[in-house]
Amino acid sequence: MAKPESWRLQPEAYRFVTSIDTRFQDLDTMGHINNVAISSMFETARIRFHHHLGRHPQEQGVRWLVANVTLNFIEEAHFPYPFEIHCAIGHIGRTSWTISSAGFQKGVCVATADTTVVTHGAEGRRLIDDTLREAMELNFLRKPE
Repeated sequence: MAKPESWRLQPEAYRFVTSIDTRFQDLDTMGHINNVAISSMFETARIRFHHHLGRHPQEQGVRWLVANVTLNFIEEAHFPYPFEIHCAIGHIGRTSWTISSAGFQKGVCVATADTTVVTHGAEGRRLIDDTLREAMELNFLRKPE
């Protein structure tokens, strides 16, 4: 798998940031934050980012389902330093979108994640409503100049 483009490793490419504390139990036998813990931290950041976008989907009878997650491990991550995760919208389709994220420790990008989410209702896939689409457009990933 190819490394992400260099601009994806820059915090200013993202519109939202949240910090997650690392835990001693997140360590692997080599003393690094393990890949499962990093995946979990990206999941927590994704949920916080969705709340940042506005209404919770259950209020509308909608479910947001993860269809795909791609993780890239760039550098080693260490305890006890916090994991600062930056998120933005990478793509918006008719019924799905991609959240592009990057995790940083001490100012260095240690991992990236791209998560594709689809919206479902009782009748199956649903179109992204205009209110959510507007919130997403305000939070697009930006390529620094």
